[in-house]
Amino acid sequence: MKKIYKFLLNTLPRPLLIRLSFVFKRIAPFLYKGNKVACPVCERSFSKFLSYGSEVAHRENVLCPYDLTLERHRLMWLYLQQETDFFTNKQEVLHIAPEQCFHGKFKAQKNLKYLTGDLVSPLAELHFDLHEIPLEDDRFDVIFCNHVLEHVDDALQCMRELHRVMKPGGWGIFQVPQDLTREITYEDPTITSPEEREKHFWQKDHVRLFGLDYPEWLKRAGFEVEEFHTSDEFPPEDIERYRLMSKEILYIARKKA
Repeated sequence: MKKIYKFLLNTLPRPLLIRLSFVFKRIAPFLYKGNKVACPVCERSFSKFLSYGSEVAHRENVLCPYDLTLERHRLMWLYLQQETDFFTNKQEVLHIAPEQCFHGKFKAQKNLKYLTGDLVSPLAELHFDLHEIPLEDDRFDVIFCNHVLEHVDDALQCMRELHRVMKPGGWGIFQVPQDLTREITYEDPTITSPEEREKHFWQKDHVRLFGLDYPEWLKRAGFEVEEFHTSDEFPPEDIERYRLMSKEILYIARKKA
């Protein structure tokens, strides 16, 4: 069963996986009933989470069986709850490649003017290439663009576009897979096959692997950057219960007012 699950997870198109997840979430609470792990987004507890990831970057006990959050989603949600007024203050939000676990919740928030965009996602209201966002300058108070910049041809250009459409004084979260053992971001345009990209960049459709210099990329695009260190902000028991990555760093990109 585990091999079948991994095969389906790594081979089925994402739109189909999203549709199948609506069926699976109805039975998941019964299959994984328990109280060893908890998801702060759906506010449910389970005996364990599911495994997730490519052959190179596969992790056990990380995928919430109800709302499909991963470590990064749960970390972002906890940050928004604890460190921001995102759930109370009126603000205009742009969400690139909206995650299924957040989309319905953010869309229902009365305090948000919420717009979603992506190249192909069925959850997005607008479809466009991130290298050239068809929206006006200085518009959004908050922008989310998670696990996108490792896919695009020119990551710096996309960051500059995100900076352009953000209001002065605005902020954003642009999560990426990050190799914390690597000083410099790894790119090689000669690596084109899915198999080699997975080997070098952790996933078949990635074109780079960001290193510890990732915040410098954001600064080059014009942002000021703050760091939120998981291990400094949460006790070990919360990190384990929410199944966070203890070494993960959340970078908050701000546009100077």
